[in-house]
Amino acid sequence: MKIWVRRLIRSGEIEAGVLLEADERGTVVAESSAEVCPPDAIALETAAPGFADAHSHAFHRALRGRTHESGSFWTWRELMYRAAGRLTPDLYREFAAAVFAEMVSAGWTSVGEFHYVHHAPGGAPYPDHAMEVALADAAEAAGIRLVLLDTAYLAGGVGAPLAPEQARFGDADAEAYLRRWHALREVLADRSALVTLGAALHSVRAVPRSALGVIARGLPAEVPLHIHLSEQPAENDDCRAAYGVSPTELLAAEGVLSPRLSVVHATHLTDEDIRLLGDAQVTAVFCPTTEADLGDGIGPAHELLAAGARLAIGSDQNAVVDPLLELRGLEASERLRSLRRGRIAPSSLWRLGSDAGYGSLGLAAPARVGGPLDLVELDSRSIRTAGSRLEQLPLTATASDVVRVVVGGKVVAHEARGVADALHRSITTLFEEDR
Repeated sequence: MKIWVRRLIRSGEIEAGVLLEADERGTVVAESSAEVCPPDAIALETAAPGFADAHSHAFHRALRGRTHESGSFWTWRELMYRAAGRLTPDLYREFAAAVFAEMVSAGWTSVGEFHYVHHAPGGAPYPDHAMEVALADAAEAAGIRLVLLDTAYLAGGVGAPLAPEQARFGDADAEAYLRRWHALREVLADRSALVTLGAALHSVRAVPRSALGVIARGLPAEVPLHIHLSEQPAENDDCRAAYGVSPTELLAAEGVLSPRLSVVHATHLTDEDIRLLGDAQVTAVFCPTTEADLGDGIGPAHELLAAGARLAIGSDQNAVVDPLLELRGLEASERLRSLRRGRIAPSSLWRLGSDAGYGSLGLAAPARVGGPLDLVELDSRSIRTAGSRLEQLPLTATASDVVRVVVGGKVVAHEARGVADALHRSITTLFEEDR
């Protein structure tokens, strides 16, 4: 598989006439310069390494256009539980395939699916990890690179048992989660190169202190580990009331902070939290469109970068599926909170949207030797981008400017009407009891 790019934008630098060659697994094995496209290669005009969606809940896509009128994060969560309670493996396979198709069409070439709907309603396990296999099937059908962040969800709040609507998320304890995780790894071992397994701790609300370190130590060292962190002030308040420290300080005390950890949202942090996260070189995954939609707040992205942390982006609840709008939202939020422009340079936006996100998911940087041949071709002369400097496209382009998407050296294409019909059919089925 060979891809030739007339103008390749890597880390904000414009490279002319780049030829990339991949092996049968879609990994780049050679790179060279070529003034013209060889006859055996696919030609792209203006392209960049693929974007990484480092935090997604695919089933939350069902709530788009149904929860925006009023309320808070906590009232939104009630509707989310209702949707989660109605998923079946077959429905989730069809629905997630459509969600993943929407993602890859928008320019996301990889996705970290933060997955906790493990069991049947009531908590009885499905045979053979049916929900997780459904997500793997969906990703392969859509042609997107999936890192399944199988999530530990053991409590209904700090010191509280799982509520009935959370029963299907839970495992009995840390050891039970680890047994299920290792068994799942064997089930997914023979999947295509598109599917790998990661891990997550849902939050310090949903994972007791005694389990945090047990799970982190019980996972292989190379496996990426994610966690929701300080998304809401109430989480911080509950953690301090129970343990006398912030959620970040709790993770530090339990030995969870490390370069393999990604903290999602990281919205309400103290100066000490920022120092700890920076010293540990964690990745902070910001989801600007979700954080705005849910009224979470604006996290200290600039301060985290300055402290030594890395940044990545995600789509979270998938109310918006557009990597370029997430990047623009990140910079716009920084401008709003600082009253200054140019807080995160366009070259940095390219890197955190791609390389840092892939790193957060335990993947090698795309479109480089040793990494996956994942690319996004962009229209640099659309009504939105006409006149833009190529390096500044993250501040002008949207998913509507995505021309072609390459995953593992193969062009992935979906017919928009078909994807929309599949989404409508799945969501109508999911909420038919409400009609």
